[in-house]
Amino acid sequence: MRITALACVAAGAATLAGCGSSYDPGHAKRPRFATSAPLLNAKRDPTFLAYAVPESDLHLFPATRSAEFAVHGIDVSKYQGDIDWEQVKESGVAFAFIKATEGGDKADSKFQYNWAAAKAAGVPRGAYHFVYWCRPPHEEIANFASVVPNDPDALPPVLDVEPTPESKSCKRTLYRDEAIRDMRVMLEAMERHYGKKPIIYSSVDFYQAILQPDALSEYPIWVRSTKYHPKVRYGDRKWTFWQYRSDGRVPGIVGAVDQNTFNGSHEHWRGWLASTTGMKAAPVAAAAPKPIVDERAANKLIEDDPAMLKGVEKGAYEKDAPAQSGPIPPAGIEGQPDKG
Repeated sequence: MRITALACVAAGAATLAGCGSSYDPGHAKRPRFATSAPLLNAKRDPTFLAYAVPESDLHLFPATRSAEFAVHGIDVSKYQGDIDWEQVKESGVAFAFIKATEGGDKADSKFQYNWAAAKAAGVPRGAYHFVYWCRPPHEEIANFASVVPNDPDALPPVLDVEPTPESKSCKRTLYRDEAIRDMRVMLEAMERHYGKKPIIYSSVDFYQAILQPDALSEYPIWVRSTKYHPKVRYGDRKWTFWQYRSDGRVPGIVGAVDQNTFNGSHEHWRGWLASTTGMKAAPVAAAAPKPIVDERAANKLIEDDPAMLKGVEKGAYEKDAPAQSGPIPPAGIEGQPDKG
């Protein structure tokens, strides 16, 4: 399998609805993926992002069903600016994933502040690494380990895997076997160093082309789907976290922020948090924050594919972030150079 680049072509001032998984195939000469993944409905879905539920049932699975879940959190990077973590905590945010690194030598400029301030506010937090596919796996994880402390109270580390066809500096074509091989090297290195089984974050397109249906299923998965419930795009794959919105609003953060939910009740969350970090989740107070209500109407649900979002995305390669010169892999996480 391979992932090939395709620009989202639109006339004039295009909207998000003109890109991503529901784009008009007439806008392009070829689909975004050349993949042998099974097509459940190729005629309806020419981008190879096959629906896992019948088309007639799609209306039953909007992303707004995220409101059915009890435990909600956020993920942030330098693009959220200066965050007031006390306000974030008071708003009912139960967890946060914080961008730490990207590739072999890039660090998020707000990571150290966010990491310390979130903990001080009592928000359970974990760190994530965005994979840059043109660096050897051992360099990527050495970078992550040099930035992210081995904190017993932290959530498991996250490996963020997405295709990056818009990258100007990495033109590598991703083949399924090679991508899974590199991911396994990075995931095993993370687990050795931090003593926790890492979480895989995957965009819809990466999952459909590389991970479906059960590649690396021994690892928890954090799925992105901002238009549909995960059932639509990820089928029966069991997920732990779901990123259901990228235009959310949370007190303490100026501007939009990604919102996520945990797959379980408050009781399930307390058990999961204790088993992975030893922390005890804060009890649900009598005057608990108002339940999350997703007010988006069907015509306001944005597209699934983060690569098609306009402007600055979470996955943009951070050339302006502080570089680290030649991080040395800590003991126990050395790997062999990537020969692929």
